[in-house]
Amino acid sequence: QAQLMESGGGSAQSGGSLRLSCLASGYINSGYCIGWFRQAPGKEREGVASLESDDSTVYSDSVKGRFTISQDKAKNMLYLQLNSLKPEDTAMYYCAAYAADDYCTGSLKPVRYQYWGQGTQVTVSS
Repeated sequence: QAQLMESGGGSAQSGGSLRLSCLASGYINSGYCIGWFRQAPGKEREGVASLESDDSTVYSDSVKGRFTISQDKAKNMLYLQLNSLKPEDTAMYYCAAYAADDYCTGSLKPVRYQYWGQGTQVTVSS
């Protein structure tokens, strides 16, 4: 069973950067698919970035070109680099995982994911 713990959130000015980390135990070599999500107050949770089985990256249109997902399998870590931050990026950010049936397709659909971290808050001021 995957266990996830995010860190690295905080406050930033518009145009600034943050790096989020997610310690993921028990999944890297066990056929799990992983991704980053966010949820702003009063809004539905949305997919931000995900990885396919061949390490190809998938991004939502709202963050494409500004955010970068990466992983360090040796350390069981997943990262999300947030650049050129905007006030609308303010949200609770979550890493999530699900057991892959076969190939990780880079899904950005929250319903697909079984395991979630507790979240880390990102607040961007203008």
